[in-house]
Amino acid sequence: MKFGILILEGPYQHEASDSAYQFAKAAVEKGHEILRVFFYQDGVLNSTKLMEPQADDRHVQKMWSQFAADTGTEFIVCVAAAKRRGINDDVIADGFKIGGLGMLTELAIEADRVVTFRA
Repeated sequence: MKFGILILEGPYQHEASDSAYQFAKAAVEKGHEILRVFFYQDGVLNSTKLMEPQADDRHVQKMWSQFAADTGTEFIVCVAAAKRRGINDDVIADGFKIGGLGMLTELAIEADRVVTFRA
């Protein structure tokens, strides 16, 4: 099955990003394909390399960047939501790229299922 993932929450406000990561990881392990992960609204905060969690806390951005490197999954950060939150090409982490809502529309057309993670 081809999945699309939409993340609407930041990395530390709720469990949405963690749940999406676990879902994506499990789906790939079961042989499914993740076509694209689209970060929208506060979800764009997952993409910034400026986050510095405490040493004993998980580093959500690094988890996602490693997943992208391991699987080749495309991570798109909504340009409008990113600009509203001060995120641009200078602060975006490896594995993420900025794109528009048209890419979310394409994902909805191409994927068998789009799974949304929010609070």
